[in-house]
Amino acid sequence: MLFHVRMDVKLPHDLPAAQAADILAKEKAYSQELQRSGKWRHIWRIAGEYANYSILDVKDNTELHEILSGLPLFKFMRIEVTPLLRHPSSIRDDDT
Repeated sequence: MLFHVRMDVKLPHDLPAAQAADILAKEKAYSQELQRSGKWRHIWRIAGEYANYSILDVKDNTELHEILSGLPLFKFMRIEVTPLLRHPSSIRDDDT
């Protein structure tokens, strides 16, 4: 199942710089591992915001929830999820 996910990050101003750097490094490693696995198909930064749009390809809602709640930045995020379906006019075979 494909999902369009918007993630907005809001780190607390009083979060120590070393702790923030550690969380960000873990977040990058976690998301890149998921990208290599094919579960996190696309990620785009939203210009001017600490946010991204992503496309995740997972088995079901439960797997999506597990992946998102496993993000090291999860407790600092507002997340919006939209399920996606193949459009009947699509000519691409890889967007299922």
